[in-house]
Amino acid sequence: MRTVVDPEAVDLGLRRVAGEILERHRTSSQLVLVGVRRGGIPVARRLANWLERLEGRPVVQGSVDITFYRDDAATALPNPRTGPSDIPVSLDGRTVILVDDVVYTGRTTRAALDALLDYGRPRRIELAAVVDRGGREFPIQPDYVVRPLQVEPDERVDVVSDPTGIRVVVQSFSSPSIPPPAAP
Repeated sequence: MRTVVDPEAVDLGLRRVAGEILERHRTSSQLVLVGVRRGGIPVARRLANWLERLEGRPVVQGSVDITFYRDDAATALPNPRTGPSDIPVSLDGRTVILVDDVVYTGRTTRAALDALLDYGRPRRIELAAVVDRGGREFPIQPDYVVRPLQVEPDERVDVVSDPTGIRVVVQSFSSPSIPPPAAP
């Protein structure tokens, strides 16, 4: 396992992304940040913190569990680990920033889009991620990204959140996965 983006670089990148979001939208008053459960939740929290620091007002935050929206849910999930989705407001007419840790094939994002539509009809949905590793199987691209990474096909990118911050590690697919922290 090797760290490819340290916590300081991730935090600087999230600050930059927060600035890009405010530049594009001018205010966060109509934004809803939604973290994809599980890895996107700590990233969304940190991004919301930066938005609040830059604009001086809190941003509405939520989370979405995509487990049963996955296109392989029936075959790949014999014992799924599900959790609650928490969307505290109607999404009708709002701009949703969907936040995930890694964008790879696009399948997770597709499932999250389906799940979000159960909570209303957003005016717009944008995608933010810590890592874009390429390898898309769906025509989905992040609007905001901290770091694009090129890794070998036999490697996995994990975004790890711990008390020291958020960091990005690359390791072999055969290595055990590093689970994100449990959502409170």
